[in-house]
Amino acid sequence: MAWLAQRVVEQRLLWNLRRESTVTAVHADDLTIEQVHAIVHRLLQQDLDRHKYWVWVDGMLFAVTFVVLGPLFLLIPGIANLPAIYFGIRALGHWYSCGGARHGLRSVSWTARSAPPLTELRDVERFPGDARERLVHDIANRLDLRNLASFYDRVRDASL
Repeated sequence: MAWLAQRVVEQRLLWNLRRESTVTAVHADDLTIEQVHAIVHRLLQQDLDRHKYWVWVDGMLFAVTFVVLGPLFLLIPGIANLPAIYFGIRALGHWYSCGGARHGLRSVSWTARSAPPLTELRDVERFPGDARERLVHDIANRLDLRNLASFYDRVRDASL
């Protein structure tokens, strides 16, 4: 579920990026602006490559299920071609994600702003459970990110 939740958040971010002209990347204060821009560019390029691949895979699966299974579903009134709908929706979602990543790489004007609490977030793993949880919540409050604690837990659990 953590993997799925992370993918949904990523796709929503890329979908929303399609409509932006300027974006600020908030980063740990020990990174230079050049490092931040390089990281943003690398991550957007990885997203673009991955979503382009899945557009083709899901697009082909949509075409196959539509052409092959479509006539079978026509024989049964009131039943939709669920496999074709599923792969069609997936292909469309990846298409929108490609658009966001491409727009972020080519058209968005990126700025950077350092946030010292993000640097602190790197070190919270060395604290025991309760202290770590309190520190993550404190950082979330200082950054005004109400979902940071649950995001941190998902990422931490996924990396274990």
